[in-house]
Amino acid sequence: MIEQPHDEFVRLTGPFRRELLTHCYRMLGSVQDAEDLVQETYLRAWRSYQGFEGRSSLRTWLYRIATNACLNALRHSGHRVLPAGLGGPATDPAALAPRDPEIPWLEPIPDEQADPAAIVAGRAGLRLALIAALQHLPVQQRTVLILRDVLAWPAEEAAEVLGITPAAVHSTLRRARARLDRLEPAIDELTEPAEREQRDLLDRYADAFERADIAALTRLLTEDAVWQMPPNPSWFAGRDSVIRLLTARLRGARTRMVPVRANGQAGFAMYHEGKAFAVQVITLRGPAIAAVTAFHDAALVRRFGLPPQI
Repeated sequence: MIEQPHDEFVRLTGPFRRELLTHCYRMLGSVQDAEDLVQETYLRAWRSYQGFEGRSSLRTWLYRIATNACLNALRHSGHRVLPAGLGGPATDPAALAPRDPEIPWLEPIPDEQADPAAIVAGRAGLRLALIAALQHLPVQQRTVLILRDVLAWPAEEAAEVLGITPAAVHSTLRRARARLDRLEPAIDELTEPAEREQRDLLDRYADAFERADIAALTRLLTEDAVWQMPPNPSWFAGRDSVIRLLTARLRGARTRMVPVRANGQAGFAMYHEGKAFAVQVITLRGPAIAAVTAFHDAALVRRFGLPPQI
C-alpha cells in the first residue's frame, strides 16, 4: 500500500512535536502561546512539505519554521515576567499589591508536555529561573542563545534564520551569555539533594504547609528564600519576610498539596477548601527550599491533569 503524502508527513514530523513545543515555550514563556505556534508551525510545514528538498534535516527545517513563527509573534507582544522582574521585594504581607492580570505573566510547563531531553539538560533545560531570565533578553539575543547554546546549531544556520551574518551571531551570543549571567548567575550552581533526600524534604514541606506549621516551614527554607505568587506583583525575599507572609496567609486555611512536576522541578498543586487554587514550582538548594513560585491560577491546576475539586 502506497503511503499518502499526509500520512507520511504525520509519521515523519509527529515525533518532533514535544520538542518544538518546548522550543516555543522557551522563546515565549507561555505554554498556551507555544501550543498555538506549534500548530501554526505544522500548518506552514504541511503547506510547504511538497517543496521540502532535504537540504537540511526535517528536524532543522521544522525548527526554522517554528523559530520564525515565534519571532513574528514576539514582534507583537511584550515579554513575560515574574514578580521579581518588576521591582523590589515587598515587606508587609498585609499590604499586598492588587492582582494584575493585565501583565503578561510567565507560565510553568508541566513535565508531561515538555521534551524529556530538555528536562535533564541543565542550563539548556527548562528551569523556571532560566526561562524567566531568557524573557528579559532582547529578542535577537534570546533567539541566538537558544539556537546556539540550547539546540547547538552551527552559527551559519542561526544566521540564516535571523537574516544576519555568522559574525553577528557570534557577537550576539557573547552579549546574550553575559547578560544572562547578570540576570541569573546561579542557574548552573543549584545543587539539589539526592532523590531520596529530595522526596523527604518535599514530604516534610507539604505536611508542614497543610498543617500551617510555621516553625517547620521556617526550618525548611534557606535564609535567602524567595516567594513569588503571580498574578500578584508583590514578592518576598529572605526567610523572615517569607515566614511573615505565610503566617498571615495560612492562618485558618484548609490546604491540600498534590505533587506535580513542572519545568523539570518539583512542585505542588494547591487546593484551598477542596478547590483548585494554585501551582507551586519549588527550587531546591542543598537540603532546603530556596524559592517557591506559586502561580495563583486554578486553570493551571487543570493543565496538570488534575480535577478542579477534590
